[in-house]
This record gives sequence, C-alpha cells and structure tokens, in this order.
Amino acid sequence: MEFIYYFGDVFTPLSLMLLLGGTIGGLILGATPGLSPTMAVALLIPFTFQLEAAQGLILLGAAYTSTVAGGAVSAILLKIPGAPANIATTLDGHTMAKKGEGARALQLSFLASAVGGIFGVLLLIFLTPVLAQWALAFGPSHLFWLAILGVTVIGTLDSASVVKGLLSGCIGLWLATIGFDDIMGAQRFIFHPALGGGINIIAALIGLFAIPQVLTMFAKGRQTDGAEVIEVQRHSILAAFRELFSRTRALSIGTLTGSIIGLIPGVGGQIAGLVAYDQTKKFSSEKEKFGTGHSEGVIAAESANNAMVGPSLVPLLTLSIPGSPTAAVLLGGLLIHGIFPGSDLFDNHPDVAWTFINSMLIGQVLMCIFGLYVAGLAARVAQVPQSVMAAIVLALSVFGAYSVQGSMGDVYVMACLGTGMFFLERFGFSAAPLVLGLILGPIAEANFIQGGMIADATVGKASYFLTGGLNLLLIAVVLASIAYSVWMELRHRRYTTKEEAQA
Repeated sequence: MEFIYYFGDVFTPLSLMLLLGGTIGGLILGATPGLSPTMAVALLIPFTFQLEAAQGLILLGAAYTSTVAGGAVSAILLKIPGAPANIATTLDGHTMAKKGEGARALQLSFLASAVGGIFGVLLLIFLTPVLAQWALAFGPSHLFWLAILGVTVIGTLDSASVVKGLLSGCIGLWLATIGFDDIMGAQRFIFHPALGGGINIIAALIGLFAIPQVLTMFAKGRQTDGAEVIEVQRHSILAAFRELFSRTRALSIGTLTGSIIGLIPGVGGQIAGLVAYDQTKKFSSEKEKFGTGHSEGVIAAESANNAMVGPSLVPLLTLSIPGSPTAAVLLGGLLIHGIFPGSDLFDNHPDVAWTFINSMLIGQVLMCIFGLYVAGLAARVAQVPQSVMAAIVLALSVFGAYSVQGSMGDVYVMACLGTGMFFLERFGFSAAPLVLGLILGPIAEANFIQGGMIADATVGKASYFLTGGLNLLLIAVVLASIAYSVWMELRHRRYTTKEEAQA
C-alpha cells in the first residue's frame, strides 16, 4: 500500500496543471486522424526537459491515456480511427453514428475506456511483480503463434466472407514485408525510394481508412439526394451508465482481454481491441447485430484498448522491457532524467514511480469527465456538409501522414493505399483485416526468424515451435478460431438459403 503515501504529490499545483493539460491535449490529439498515442507522447518529450522526472512522466502518462480514448471520436463520427487502437471501434461505432446515435456511442466509449483503464492501472499497482514474471514466459515462438492467432481472427472481422477477410489479411502481411528485413538486412519489394523504410503504419492507417471516405464524399459532390447525412441526437449520460453496466459480458471480456494482451511486450492496443471485439462477438447471443451498430462492440473495443495501457507498463517499470511502442517512448522520457527502470526502480526512486502511477489512475477519471463533455461538442462534427468535411479530412490526412517523418513519401504511400482500398471495398473487401495484417506481419516475421535461430542452435525448429504447453495452447486456439469462423459462415449461408426458399 506504499502508493497511498504519494497521492499528495499528484495534487501539487504544477503537477495537477500538467495532468489536466495532458488529458485535454491528449483528447484533442487523439481525435485528430494520424496523431497516434506514440506520436503524441514523442512530441511532448521535449517539453519535459526542464521538469522534474515525476512531473514529466505525469504529462506523458496523461497524454498516453487520453489519446487512446480520444481516438474514438473520429472513429465513431468519421470512420477514421484516431489511432490503431481504435480500429475495432469503427465497426459498430460509426454505424451507430449514422443512425443518429453518435452521442450515445461516444458516451459509452469514454465510460468503457475509464472502467478498463482504471482496472488496468490497478493491476499495475497491485500485481506488478507477479505479472512481470508471467510476461517473461512469452518467447519468440509464443509471440509468433500469437500473431498467427491474430491473422485467423481477421476472417471474422468486418467482412461478410471469411475468404475475403483472410485474403485482405494476407495483402496486409505482404505489405508488411516491403522495405529492408530488420534482422537479415535483405531488400524486398522496394519499387520506389519512398518504400525504402517500409510502409509507415500511421500513413497506411490514414490512407486505408480516410482516403476511401474522402473519395466517396467527393464522388457525391454537392448533391444532397442519396448523400450520407449523420444526424446526432442528444442522449442522457445516466442512460449510458445504465447501459454500460447492463452489458457486463462485453465490458468484462474487453477489460480482461486488454489487460492480458497489455502484458505481452510488443503486441499493442490495436490487437487488444480487435481480439476483444472478436471474442465478445463469439460469446454474444446477438452475433448478428455486430457490425450493424451494436453497443457491445463499442464497449468491448474501448474497454480493451484502455485496459491495455496500465499492464503495458508492467514490463517497462520492472524489467526495462517496453510493452508497447508508446511505452518505449516513455522509456526515453525516463532515461533523459537519468532514471533507468528495473527491479530497483521502486527502491531507489519510489517518489517518481508511484507519483507517475497514481497520476495515471486519477487521469483515467479526468479523461472520462472531459471526454463526456467533449462527446457532446464533438457530435457537431457530423453535421458539417460533406463537401466541406471531405476537404477538412483530406487536409488532416495529408498533414498527419507528412508529420510522422516529415516525408512526402509517406503522403504518396497514403494516397496509393487509399485509392487501392477505395476499389477493393467495391468488391467486398475491408480495411480492418488488411491493417491488422500490416501490423502483425513484422511481429510474426521477427519472432519466427529469432525463434528459428534459437531452434537451430538447440532442439530444432519443429520441436521449438510445436512443443511446450503454451505453444500447444496457442496452436489449439488458432485451429479453433479457423474452424469456428468457417462453421459460422456455412451456418449463415444455410440460414440465408432457407429464408430465401421460404420467401
């Protein structure tokens, strides 16, 4: 219970001001397409040079937490995830907004984010030593099979066909190979100098989600007949509270999934949200409602991506192993103050560690309060005329893609991927599986090569990847996921054929 003694340090005037500023700024940055939590934290690190270590981490932690939650605003209202962690939120959130339930979807997303986030930080506080040792159990072979599991999950996400979903994922896996191999140094599929460093995930995310929307809006021109108009109705926050806690299954699955995945180094919030969405759908008695504006989808995705935040810092603070890309940036924030995280962090610098963790717990509450307020204002974005919205989104997309590395090459990549996705959508393919394949590709490849090197020096590849309790468990889940997806599609086809015959 040592953390209680350091709560007062969070409420000093400067620390509280930094916490408020980081929370509000993170919500705004999160709602802006292309500005990911990693980018937001990286942009803020220079502002911490003149601050004390604890105060600098308060600013960075608040921005991290609120940026993940703020990405739901653009995901729901514009179908453009503010960050990769909000990909799954678009599947039902945007459909709810098109039905006039944008305010309700935003309220549920922020409330679910707060519940998941608080649970994740409590795990960070109470279970850090135990969870850190458990996270070490995941070696290259386990991370490889976990990535393959993510690929099999693709087939049931946002796609009417398992084959098209898996094919989209394979396209994403191929795109992930473009550039130089990080381990062997081989050059692959570099057709243009802009591809020398591979495809940047932020540029790809903006292109695959934003550009098809922009082209669709531009194709409609100034016409009003047939144009997609989103009407937002007011919604009671008290009703959102009641609905959230009536969906305990989605909230529990999302929170637990996000917490577990957050512990695994390098996996990230995007996988947490997508896996939580998929598992909630499989356990739901209303599977057919997912993708049509079902609140359980929003609750599962947003509780998972915020529950991931706290546990992702467990291996960082105790073992110096970043659990996510943003945690890696936070590691840099610690090092510039001469603090090296590890087993003795809580012994030598308890004031820094516990003040930072306490600020994240309070930050979750502030994020929810300000987020609910922003939700009512942000809903007005949907009422902007489509011709104006298309121009604004295009400008934000170009700015977001260019600002990642200050390279026009990323803008070209964004435009090409977006145009290609615009045509693929006409044939029933979806952006979400493709993006997930692009994210999982480097994880699967790097761990397969590393595992292969270890296996060649020890027991051989077959024994290394196909034996061991954790490997066998992951393989069983992979096979079960594929079988379940195929069975559900065949069942759906039989049901549709029977209905058509009766009609």
